[in-house]
Amino acid sequence: MTAVQSPRPTYAGLPGRTLLRLGPASVQVRRRAVLVAAVTAVLLAAAVVLSLSLGTPYVAPADVLRSLSGAGTPYDLVVRDLRLPRIVLAAVAGAAFGIAGTLIQSVARNPLASPDVIGITQGAGLAATIAITTGAAAVVVAPAALVGGLGAALLLLVLGARHGLAAQRFVLAGVAVAFALRALTEVVMLSADPIDGLRAQIWLIGTLAGRGWSETLWIALTLAALLPVLAWAGWALNGTALDDDTARGIGLRPVARRVGLAATGVVVAATVTAQVGAVDFVALVAPQVARRLVRAERPPLVCAALVGALLLVLADLAGRRLFAPTQLPAGVLTAAIGGPYLMFLLVRRRRRSA
Repeated sequence: MTAVQSPRPTYAGLPGRTLLRLGPASVQVRRRAVLVAAVTAVLLAAAVVLSLSLGTPYVAPADVLRSLSGAGTPYDLVVRDLRLPRIVLAAVAGAAFGIAGTLIQSVARNPLASPDVIGITQGAGLAATIAITTGAAAVVVAPAALVGGLGAALLLLVLGARHGLAAQRFVLAGVAVAFALRALTEVVMLSADPIDGLRAQIWLIGTLAGRGWSETLWIALTLAALLPVLAWAGWALNGTALDDDTARGIGLRPVARRVGLAATGVVVAATVTAQVGAVDFVALVAPQVARRLVRAERPPLVCAALVGALLLVLADLAGRRLFAPTQLPAGVLTAAIGGPYLMFLLVRRRRRSA
């Protein structure tokens, strides 16, 4: 008898995906996600140029590009020193909010979950309010906010860790923590000097005014340090939609994965909140907008980061120019966007359950 050798299996591919091979490793790439990321990146670059142009004085986009390229223009001081630091901070902070929201929503399996809903922002706000109202130096506010956000995250993980960090328990524990910390913040503000209370209120709204390279550096360093973890998270998010039995059946560790993703998300959220204040709803809106654009079952990490950056750059631009010379904090504009979007999500979920 002559043995018949079976042919080597070939990869047929999934609809809308491309398999990239890097030596022994391979990765699936969703073509629509690449397209959305490219278009969003172009829109972000256009928004940055527009934000650098608009203001007093107005700078033509061609002069903005020449100034950024180092060609030298009469507007170098305005473009590079006055506007660019704030706009870069908006882009980096928005990207960080998008990443944090994606990780937390994926763990919670709930589009309504975000750092400002589950207590991370409230923990940072309470610590920052205590620092501001007790007369602490300005340099202490950001570290205090970071500690407060991480403390709230630790409390959240402890309360939600039973039953393997189940999605519903995680969200309910987060909402409870958020309400409790918000109440404590109000108590601190009411008992403080009115001027200090007003300063704390401005911080709690979230603003990019008076901030720039220093805050950008802290957020960028955090993202750079977490880059290997974020690369793992981009792969690990693929299994978050599976139930625990199915995940264990294919060799995954669902509880450890959820804890790792949640911890990464809260570290990013606490860091960016400590630097720019409580800019609400970017972490809520960006992942869901990205998910709908890509038409995916979960928010894509890179697209959510780009959408978050675009949202915050546009919100900061609108806050500077809509009521000029009066400037609105970026948090006011993001709340104006996020509030109606949150109501849209609630109405849509109600219609689906009806």
